[in-house]
Amino acid sequence: MYKSILVPTDGSELSAKAIEAALGLARTSGAKITALHVVPPLSELRVPELAESYDASVDEGYILPASLGREIQEGVTARSRAMLDGICAKAAAAGIKCESIVAIGSSPHEAIIRRAAESKCDLIVMASHGRKGVQAIVLGSETTKVLVHSKIPVLVVR
Repeated sequence: MYKSILVPTDGSELSAKAIEAALGLARTSGAKITALHVVPPLSELRVPELAESYDASVDEGYILPASLGREIQEGVTARSRAMLDGICAKAAAAGIKCESIVAIGSSPHEAIIRRAAESKCDLIVMASHGRKGVQAIVLGSETTKVLVHSKIPVLVVR
């Protein structure tokens, strides 16, 4: 049936349900799992305190070192890696092979589709919506974009 399943996650409760569904499918079909988390580039991180602190420093004439941005991006990536490690630990406990990938990109749906192709996945299992709430309805959810553009089957979990 399936040999390789991509599971993108944003860490939400609904994503956790998608992960469980993917693990169940992988267990019954003998597939491997590729767990993916897409993080925005530093310039797009939506951390109010960070933005306010940065703006205040710039307004006062401070020049912030480039290493600060690198440290922030590395911190975000490390948190993503820890989340994905938890998924792979669950997979390992169930006897399922798992690979985890943190991708940095402005367009999550494009990163999801690209990773599915690169990993030769034959199924994407993802949540019906993520953390964006009303914004997802207005702008169109990443799940909808994946459904529209993916050339492989997508299983949407509610």
